[in-house]
Amino acid sequence: MTLKERITEDMKAAMRASEKERLSTIRMVQAAIKQREVDERIVLDDAQVIAVLEKMVKQRKESVAQFEQGGRADLADKEKAEIVLLQAYLPTQLTDAEIEALVRDAIASTGAASIKDMGKVMGAVKAKAAGRADMGAVSARIKATLGG
Repeated sequence: MTLKERITEDMKAAMRASEKERLSTIRMVQAAIKQREVDERIVLDDAQVIAVLEKMVKQRKESVAQFEQGGRADLADKEKAEIVLLQAYLPTQLTDAEIEALVRDAIASTGAASIKDMGKVMGAVKAKAAGRADMGAVSARIKATLGG
């Protein structure tokens, strides 16, 4: 079963169970997927659906920060609930130790010596960690390791 099919099945289950918040979030996911398919005139595969989901999670995290800064705990809680639901469709996230190992392996394999080689290292890590790690945190880890 593809990820899109799983999302559709979960939407049907949420309808049957009358879970309004969950249904709303799943419909929002489907709308985002459909929008990208229409815009790019393609059918998204699982990797592209994961990219859409990651983007949505990132947007929600930014919204949580904004709402908490503005004193809107109610809206921040709603966004946090959406993040939990969205993350259920993403692959299992890598641990800090696994990310550290990936960074070290990428530095060794690319022969990176300074911060100037960060692009090479980032490309190598991204290929292995796509969808399973926050690339902002990975970037910071690479910078720290290369002495940036």
